[in-house]
Amino acid sequence: MFVKQTIMKKTFISLMILFSAFINAQQRTCGTTQKLQELIANDPSFAQHHAETMDYLRNPEVQAANRQQPNVVYTIPVVVHVLYKNATQNISDAQIASQIAILNADYRKTNSDFNTVVPTAFRPSGADFELAFCMATRKPDGTATTGIERKSVSSSFIFEDQYYTSAGLPVWDPTKYLNIWVGRFTDNTLLGFAYLPTIVGTSWADRDGLCIGDQFFGSTGTALAPYNKGRTATHEIGHYFGLDHPWGDGSCSGDDGVADTPATYDAYYDCVTFPNNDYTCTTTANGAMFMNYMDYVPDACMAFFTTGQKAIATATMNGPRASLKTSNGCQSLSVTEQEAINAIAVYPNPVSQFFMITSPQINVDFVEIFNTSGQLVKTQKLDEINNKIQVGELQSGIYYLRIYNEGKLLKSDKLVKK
Repeated sequence: MFVKQTIMKKTFISLMILFSAFINAQQRTCGTTQKLQELIANDPSFAQHHAETMDYLRNPEVQAANRQQPNVVYTIPVVVHVLYKNATQNISDAQIASQIAILNADYRKTNSDFNTVVPTAFRPSGADFELAFCMATRKPDGTATTGIERKSVSSSFIFEDQYYTSAGLPVWDPTKYLNIWVGRFTDNTLLGFAYLPTIVGTSWADRDGLCIGDQFFGSTGTALAPYNKGRTATHEIGHYFGLDHPWGDGSCSGDDGVADTPATYDAYYDCVTFPNNDYTCTTTANGAMFMNYMDYVPDACMAFFTTGQKAIATATMNGPRASLKTSNGCQSLSVTEQEAINAIAVYPNPVSQFFMITSPQINVDFVEIFNTSGQLVKTQKLDEINNKIQVGELQSGIYYLRIYNEGKLLKSDKLVKK
């Protein structure tokens, strides 16, 4: 009897360990989809803008036009807002520096584990995003900074909801800086989240950037295995540049819009052996690309982005996040007037309700919209870097835009109204 009870007890303990392991494997996830759903619930009109902008970023014609432009490495100014409830959570400068170094390696495809983690079959798809990250050296008001600001918050502070408010640390101009908030989540299912570029220019832009748990940030200090190689930030900033999870909506009919990431219907939470078809929509010899940065495997088992994902990030940098290309948050930049005019972006296109005019390098103050008969059907003043133009009242068809500054025509463009 004693032996039987001992065996049953050991079996029960083993089952509990397995159950605990299962829960832990499922426990920590990316919150980007959840935050997107919250935005849509609060503003149903945002859903259509989001869908049209994502279609624009994934449009092969838009991506082909981007490939014709010369390759340039853009350096993005970063500000890290540290929100801590105790001394342990007030992470060190060294931990922050380790994360920036990881981002630079991962986004330039210089990470040392590329060849060991990425199977030979997938290596030709690996991409250098030609994006670099630097700690901001000047604040929005032009004064000097280390790119780090810190604030002690109360024990009742809800990091995932209050990080960008006055109770936390408000955003630095999101058209000029990548804002990263580091703190301790109240919801312990979260690793982090970042907003997709569809948030740019909307009333929600005050929360734009990366929000991440301190235990999953960088490779030293409070960073905990298996999330201590900085890949949570790499993953979340992928969302910031327009990338989705490989499984999209999880139905196989709505994937991530990237041709060179095999379609799956669920996330990989564990380090599995290549090839693996457990969650692939179509079984193939190479199986799922579970080692891609946009999946959910532990940090040590992800190691690259693809060329197709780079095409979306490039479209984002030439569209919604174009203003980052000439931010002086790290250094002074100068461009010619023609370069500044060429940088004016109109998106999404086609459009149903509203589109954006983004002009990061030159002032614009007025737009005219003409129909194909040459009739002026709408005008609007422009006074922001990202300007929202409502066209829901216009009939479906083709329209032509003329964008001005102080009476000078800067750019003409075509717009398709659905």
